Amino acid sequence: MQHDGVFFHNVTELEQKAYLPGLVLQRFPKQVRHALTEKGRTKAVQSNGCELRFVTAGRYVQVTVGALDTNGKALVFRGDFFHSSHELKAGCATAIQLETPERFANVIPGKLNNRAFASNVWRIFFERYSAVLYEVDAYGFEVRPPFPHEMPGLKMLTYGSSITQGAGALSHYNSYVQQAARRLEIDVLNLGLSGSCFCERELSDHLAERDDWDIAFLEIGVNMRGVVPPDEFERRSSYLLDRIIDRHPEKPVFLTIIYPNRATYFKDSSHAYSEAERQYNEILRQYADARNHPHLHLLDGSRVMSDFASLTSDLIHPSDYGHILMGENLARLMQPAVARLRDARAGKLRVPAADGATDLMD
Repeated sequence: MQHDGVFFHNVTELEQKAYLPGLVLQRFPKQVRHALTEKGRTKAVQSNGCELRFVTAGRYVQVTVGALDTNGKALVFRGDFFHSSHELKAGCATAIQLETPERFANVIPGKLNNRAFASNVWRIFFERYSAVLYEVDAYGFEVRPPFPHEMPGLKMLTYGSSITQGAGALSHYNSYVQQAARRLEIDVLNLGLSGSCFCERELSDHLAERDDWDIAFLEIGVNMRGVVPPDEFERRSSYLLDRIIDRHPEKPVFLTIIYPNRATYFKDSSHAYSEAERQYNEILRQYADARNHPHLHLLDGSRVMSDFASLTSDLIHPSDYGHILMGENLARLMQPAVARLRDARAGKLRVPAADGATDLMD
């Protein structure tokens, strides 16, 4: 999305509140947010993973932003390079003063511009709160959105629980999907919903109808475990996957079974959570086997979260170490599909199909 010379990454709607200034960055359209569970509606308004991106010839820029509902951080990058971190207070506008890094001028351009982003792109990354933009002021210099070649060429849409949203990491920028994306040099559209990934029909339709992504990654099940009966989980997960695959038959779709957590290793293996987890995982395996789609890749969650000690003490969310490890593992598992996409795009060819669904369970 573009508005007033700024590119809004991971934003589908700029909301103007009736009695408040500024534009609220929304990851989901209002009709989708209002179709979620009560808890889901409160998580859908969080702007984590949303970014402001722009280019200007001016040396100085003032970006005024805010956090609507709770305190949080805004992280600033110049291209791929971290620039600064800024504390935002709930309900307050914060002016962030930016200056072009003077040391960039002394380095050969090939070392500054050889990864995902061009080094002239300012990026303001928002964490887990409802972010507001008030103004981007370049003091009279033009502000423009980055050109396509100045940003990653591939986008990964991610949908899942709080784990995918980034919970457990000290910074949501260090979430495992962001870690994987940096290693693959692709962009992330993070649509994780903490404690409220319930695969509602309206949300499934929304994901399927979007055309702004190249790869999908789905981490579903853990929030519904013990709440939604297995037959209903099968109905919801099948609808989500069918809609996405039917609408985008040539795009890679990665689906993971539930990551190892406390319920995986309960002393009482008959616990309701443990039993539901086993049933959910089997439902996803059976779907992948029955669908046998050439671009559906089923992942074993233990190959992504490969170290149980990488969890925090709540035994469900990864620590920073866990997110880093998961990101490395996920990038390795996704790399062949990403490489095929890049080769196909470079040659303007169709993405080559594998012989049946790729099973990455072993």
